[in-house]
Amino acid sequence: MRRVDCVEPHLFEVTSTIDVAAEFPEDAPPPDVARWQELAVQKCTPGVTDYLGGKLDPHGRYKVNALKPSPAQWEDGDRKLRCGVQTASRSGAMLPGTGSAAGADQSGIHEPGTCLALDGQTIGDPVPCSEPHAVEIVGNVDLSKAFKGDYPAEDKQIEKAIELCEAVTNKYTNNTDLAKKGLIPYPDALKEESWIAGSRKVDCKVAAKLKDGSGLAPVTGSVRGSRAPTTTAAPTTTKTGG
Repeated sequence: MRRVDCVEPHLFEVTSTIDVAAEFPEDAPPPDVARWQELAVQKCTPGVTDYLGGKLDPHGRYKVNALKPSPAQWEDGDRKLRCGVQTASRSGAMLPGTGSAAGADQSGIHEPGTCLALDGQTIGDPVPCSEPHAVEIVGNVDLSKAFKGDYPAEDKQIEKAIELCEAVTNKYTNNTDLAKKGLIPYPDALKEESWIAGSRKVDCKVAAKLKDGSGLAPVTGSVRGSRAPTTTAAPTTTKTGG
């Protein structure tokens, strides 16, 4: 590890330091990985929430974690957790971020051009678009102008996102006919906890359905590449979300 300014790409942003010496005296062995993770969530979540402005989106961009003492530091009596936030993939792998998390938009969106793997029948981690993937991110939209009040039902969000994502998708794909490539719009919807925390942005994605409609089909290649992406799904005009 090395210290960098938060404007530079980084993997972890420290928000506070918490001493757990009262629970782990001088002769105590270090906790195992599961216990460290439990301590990070238990001890660090309140401070991280304050640091982020008083609300934490549990499905959003930032995850609570802590840097623990190294074995040598533990032997020397260091019992401090360096609490903080990180941007993590669905599998928990740390992803680089830029800018401070303090006051930042917590919406769990991705950069346009990101492709996410197909993990069984769920969406996985970022992968090159040249590899088989579940979805390709074509942009993001803000639902705040469409929904001003309480949490809107997911089907209403999907309906509005499909409408808003059309222009974003057309721009990204240079007005490609998705149906001819066997692809469909596949926008996100926010969970209620995310809405309460203040998140309002969702990803616009394109994907392919399996021929029997039971789930997503693997797609290889970008929708805006010179060659059509390869998919096992038959062309369809069905509009859906996920």
